[in-house]
Amino acid sequence: DIESLYEKHILHSLAIAKFIQFKPGTRVLDIGTGGGFPGIPLAIMFPETTFTMVDSIAKKIKVAEGISNAIGLENTDFAIGRVEQLKENFHFITARAVAPTEQLYKWTQQYVDAKEEFNSKINGYIFLKGGDLREEFKALKQINKKLVIEEVSLTQYFEEEFFETKK
Repeated sequence: DIESLYEKHILHSLAIAKFIQFKPGTRVLDIGTGGGFPGIPLAIMFPETTFTMVDSIAKKIKVAEGISNAIGLENTDFAIGRVEQLKENFHFITARAVAPTEQLYKWTQQYVDAKEEFNSKINGYIFLKGGDLREEFKALKQINKKLVIEEVSLTQYFEEEFFETKK
């Protein structure tokens, strides 16, 4: 049923909050946000963190922006277009089921703010992915051997069957 699926998407998005508690002033870019996942659930949880959500499909961004406005979120920004058109830096970049990790990295590596670090994790990427990621990580390491990659199974946070293959 649609309500159950929506709840799973929210929980999936909030797995990031289990992994890291964003400190006030953190700037997060959510690429390929679709209807606002994971950006909107995270913006609710972290009102002092700014979430910029971008998607190349205008109607998806309009839905996410409409939801944000309807619930009164003041820490969200929206952009219609390709992520490569952005001109600012972020502490973290999130994505949920958008593209292979090496492609996401190629599109966005210039947007990670490597100078201003104040969260419990090193500035970088937090991707919600599923399945076997070994080949994706291998391809990513070929691009940048210095990258630190941490794969976290969401079963350590959630017991539902939906999360068994989620990382």
